[in-house]
Amino acid sequence: MIYFDNSATTQALPEIVDTYDKVSQRIWGNPSSLHNFGEQAFSLLEQSRKQIADLVHVHPDEIYFTSGGTEGDNWVTKGTAIQKREFGKHLITTAVEHPAIHNSMEQLRQLGYDITYLPVDQEGRISVNDLKAAIRPDTTLVSIMAVNNEIGTIQPIKEAAELLKNYPKIHFHIDAVQGIGKGIEDQIFNDRVDFITFSGHKFHAPRGIGFLYGRRGRQIAPLMSGGGQEKNQRSGTENLPAIAAMAKALRLLLAKEPQANQTEQAIKTLITDHISKFDKVTIFSKNSDGFAPHILCFAIKGVRGETIVHAFEKYQIYISTTSACSSKDHVVSSTLSAMHVPDSISTSAVRISLGDQNTLDEAKQFVKVFDQLYEEFDKLS
Repeated sequence: MIYFDNSATTQALPEIVDTYDKVSQRIWGNPSSLHNFGEQAFSLLEQSRKQIADLVHVHPDEIYFTSGGTEGDNWVTKGTAIQKREFGKHLITTAVEHPAIHNSMEQLRQLGYDITYLPVDQEGRISVNDLKAAIRPDTTLVSIMAVNNEIGTIQPIKEAAELLKNYPKIHFHIDAVQGIGKGIEDQIFNDRVDFITFSGHKFHAPRGIGFLYGRRGRQIAPLMSGGGQEKNQRSGTENLPAIAAMAKALRLLLAKEPQANQTEQAIKTLITDHISKFDKVTIFSKNSDGFAPHILCFAIKGVRGETIVHAFEKYQIYISTTSACSSKDHVVSSTLSAMHVPDSISTSAVRISLGDQNTLDEAKQFVKVFDQLYEEFDKLS
C-alpha cells in the first residue's frame, strides 16, 4: 500500500499508540480530582503542556487542549466575535480557508456580523495590500491559514503580521493544521500572532485531540462551559492519554522535520517533473518556496477527480480529491474556485499529500501507475 493522503489524516505510529495505551491503563484518574491518583493525572497533563510549549517556544500557560483543528478554528472565530462584540462586528478571512473557518464565519454572518473574504491570485495567495484595504475601525479578527489544505499555498503570514502591528487591538489567528512540521514555524510563531490552531492527527497523534496557542493577554470567550478546565476557557475532562500521545508525536515530528521536509520535497519534485510532461495535466501546486513540500494538487482534463482516486485505489495507491472534509459531498474545490479555475478543470482535481513515512521508491511506483492510467483515460476520452 502507498498512502499519499496524509493531509486527510496520518497513521498513529506504534510508539504513539503505546504511550496512549500506557496512560489509559496506568494513569486513568481525573486531573481535577483532589486525591493522589488525580494529582498524578494532573502532573502528567501539565508535563505534556510544558513539553508542547517548549517544543514550539511559547509559555505553558499559552497552550490550551482541544479536540482538534475544527474546534480550535470555531473557538477563535466565535470566541473573538463574542468577546469583542462591543468593539465591532467585522471579521476578515480569506476565500480559501478550511470549512471550519468559512462555515463559522457564515454562521456569524447570520447573527449580524460583517465578514470580508480576501481574494487570492492564481497561486491561491492573498495580497497584504488587500488585507490593509479591508481593515476597518470595527474589525476585531483577521484569520488566515498558514498552508492551504487543497493546493499547499503558503500565505504571507510574516507580512500580514507586520501590517497588523499597526492595529494592535485586532486578534490575529493562524490555522496551522497543515503547517506544523513543514519548515515554516518561524513564520507561524511571531510576536504579532495571537492564536494558532493545531490538530494532532495530522502528525501521527490520535484523532480527536489538538491544541490552541493563545498569546498571553489576549482573551476570547469560551465556547465550552462546564467544570472550568483549561483555566475556565475550555471545560470538559481532559483526554489525558491522547494529550500525552500528542506531546510525544510533536516531539518526534519536529526532531526529524528537516530530513522529512527534504524527502517530501524530493518526492514532490519527482512526481511533478514526470506528470508535467502530459498534455492533459494541469498542476496547481508549484514546486517552489511559496508552496509547502508535502502537497501536490493536479488535474487530468476530462477525468473526474473521484474517478482518478478510485483508479489509483485499484493499485493500492491512496490519494484524494482536494479536501477530505468535502470529498464525499462532491463539492467543487473552494480554493480552485477562488482562483477562478473553471469547473470543467477543478472537478478533475486530485491531491497527493505526503508524510514523513513516504519514500522516493513509492514516488517511482506512483509514476509508473500514472503512466498506465493516463493511457487508459486517454483512450476513453
